[in-house]
Amino acid sequence: MNVGRSARAGWREWGGLALLALPTMLLGLDVTALCLVVPSLAADLDPTATETLWIMDAYGFFIAGFLITMGTLGDRHGRRRQLMIGMAAFAAASVCAAFAPSALWLIAARALLGVAGATLMPSTLSLISNMFTDVRQRALAIGVWATMFALGMAAGPVVGGVLAAGFWWGAAFLIAVPVAVLVLACAPALLPEFQARAGRLDLPSVGLSLGAMLSIMYAIKHAAAHGLDVQALVAVLAGGGSAVTFVRRQLRLNEPLLDIKLFTTSRAFSAALTVLLIGLVGFGGAMFLVTQYLQLVEGLSPTMAGLWMGPPALAMLVGAIGAPLVAGRVSPGVVMAATLALSLLGYALLALAGTDNKLTVVAGFAFIYLGLGVIAALGTDIVVGAAPAEKSGSAAALSETVQELGIAAGVALLGSLTTAIYRSTVEVPSGLDPSAAEAYRDSLSGASSVVTPLRAEALENAQAAFTGGLNTAAIAAGIAIAAASVACFATLRHVRPLGSAEAEPIASTRGSGDGW
Repeated sequence: MNVGRSARAGWREWGGLALLALPTMLLGLDVTALCLVVPSLAADLDPTATETLWIMDAYGFFIAGFLITMGTLGDRHGRRRQLMIGMAAFAAASVCAAFAPSALWLIAARALLGVAGATLMPSTLSLISNMFTDVRQRALAIGVWATMFALGMAAGPVVGGVLAAGFWWGAAFLIAVPVAVLVLACAPALLPEFQARAGRLDLPSVGLSLGAMLSIMYAIKHAAAHGLDVQALVAVLAGGGSAVTFVRRQLRLNEPLLDIKLFTTSRAFSAALTVLLIGLVGFGGAMFLVTQYLQLVEGLSPTMAGLWMGPPALAMLVGAIGAPLVAGRVSPGVVMAATLALSLLGYALLALAGTDNKLTVVAGFAFIYLGLGVIAALGTDIVVGAAPAEKSGSAAALSETVQELGIAAGVALLGSLTTAIYRSTVEVPSGLDPSAAEAYRDSLSGASSVVTPLRAEALENAQAAFTGGLNTAAIAAGIAIAAASVACFATLRHVRPLGSAEAEPIASTRGSGDGW
């Protein structure tokens, strides 16, 4: 770091943030862009049902699996360097995906996109922590970062659908190419390099972290689709065993892949991660159910459903940008706890929604999205700010790993609860053949596929059963969020407002290895 550089960010840092916003939004786009692309993709590549599932999930699997490894690599070998390498790899993998000649080729390309994405996520966040040493500015910058990722996720279905309709399904992947060109051209001028003391990468730790994350993520997704069967239990045991072995190994190593001591040296670090996990469980499950409600109950097209998600995305923007400003005067822990309590209105609206209440459902989700914006901005800032500068990449990766797990667990838990309520309450109409009756009983999407428009009453029955499941899931999520709000206030209310004298040492602790 240059000695004479002001602690407050200037035009170069804000320009760097604008540059980092591009790959951050791109990562969010790639999470959801295939939602409307799958039909045209399937017509071209003719994937099996299993291959289709892996086309959708490979990206998220490998991002989650490699986050901790890539965060540590960036700390040791240069965060800007890793961002540029990851951006080039992401663009190359995107081209491979766009012109994939087969389903297996596309699965492999999506896996490579996940690995490249895992280099970008912690690199962008840890660079922000290096560039913005003023705690208020850092919190605002992290709020922008969180907003851009969420906006990318919200825009993904619409952007993917428009490109697939106007060109072909592969065009949805090619957005990465101009973004990569711009980032690679401007990064040396706008972004600092930061490299902590280089150390040996412990390959057994890498393998154990991959085994733990991939197994746990697989178990969550498999349980959501097929229930808690033997396959899911085996994956849970394998992931849990790998996780325990990984933690024990980190405690023995002089240069661990992940410094477990971060959990014991800062109470705020552990508490913020816990709040992020619970908050993302509620958000992930609500997003999964609300998008289904808009399309299968209200009958909206995927594009229109995506547009209806615009107001909640705006609420998230207000939360992520506004929270750091409020936290300059009030403890971030209090702001997070109060906003989580406010988001309970959203879960209450979902709990009261009927089969013709899209305004109520969207308004409810807007309150939930508002809560997400606040905890994503301030919770991430607490996690990154509590870590030493040389470990901020690892802390950023851990924060993002927790959020990935939270979303996946939310989809699995609340989705499974909704499905269970649906199956226990739906009344199968007479006159259906056995296979159609089984599809009707299985899910609302199955009922929609076997019930003809002439049997509107049968479809309304299925929609009412699904909405009842949504109501129950919202109540369950609301109870968890209420507990998280209380826990957040109890454990984080002592965190000082951003910019206070007590907060400065954490924010201003920086290693000597960064520079432009």
